[in-house]
Amino acid sequence: MEIKYKDIVVNNATERQTIYSFLRKNGYSENYLKNLRKKFGFIKLNGVACNSDTNVKDGDIISVNINPNTKTMICPCIIPLDIVYEDEDVIAINKPSMLATMPSRSHFSYNLSGALVARYEKENFVVRIINRLDKEASGIVLVAKNSLISNYLNKPNAVKKVYYALCVGNIESDVVINKNIDTLINNDGYNVNKRVVSTNGKPATTHVQIVQNFNGYCCLKITLEHGRTHQIRVHLSSIGHPLLGDTIYGEKSDLISHTALVCKEMSFQMPNGKNINLSIPFPDDFKKLLRN
Repeated sequence: MEIKYKDIVVNNATERQTIYSFLRKNGYSENYLKNLRKKFGFIKLNGVACNSDTNVKDGDIISVNINPNTKTMICPCIIPLDIVYEDEDVIAINKPSMLATMPSRSHFSYNLSGALVARYEKENFVVRIINRLDKEASGIVLVAKNSLISNYLNKPNAVKKVYYALCVGNIESDVVINKNIDTLINNDGYNVNKRVVSTNGKPATTHVQIVQNFNGYCCLKITLEHGRTHQIRVHLSSIGHPLLGDTIYGEKSDLISHTALVCKEMSFQMPNGKNINLSIPFPDDFKKLLRN
């Protein structure tokens, strides 16, 4: 399988600086460099294969394998993908509700990651989900196609996401929710798939903007700081407005069959400076409730 390289021009090198030191100083993760070192030839200096402890000087060209990880061994799933955007570095999928992002015991042969593995079965593809959505939520899921882009997009605030939600009751004014979120632990010491507001938890901030109030529910536009697991669901439930259909933090709804949350908009800038702005329509069940 052909190896794809990225060329990096050395500048401002210090005396006796190694390739490893130069790359770490310039933001390349330890995990990525660890994978580069697994096989001789994944790193080149001025076109010649070398080790990461080779010294560099200004003007040298370091070539690195952009995808040194081992191919993801997930069961392929033959599922149609609604592709919002794709280029050589990323793919963005409009994930429907009730499709798990990652495989689990109950979703072993029906999940988004498996569908991606099937799509790229002839490539050394590694599943690198940038923003993971709950199974019941829908919307844009961004996936990096190589280690370098994954490392870049996983930096804080690299990807801006806008969510829309339908919640129980009416909210009269915009609100910012600042409440720490912690993982719930059961009596046996195991993590439960549920989060709670707790002073012992991690900081989380949710910005809530009212779009429209309806009879018994409302539509909200939401942006996040921190992005904790279940953050929107936990925070809205904590102020007495759980999401419609959220049976973990609220209750079953006659209006919608799943948690009413969609990641509708996303924007990010690629390393080459290109700005990517993505937007998808509301799901059909959202549209029905927004017409009421």
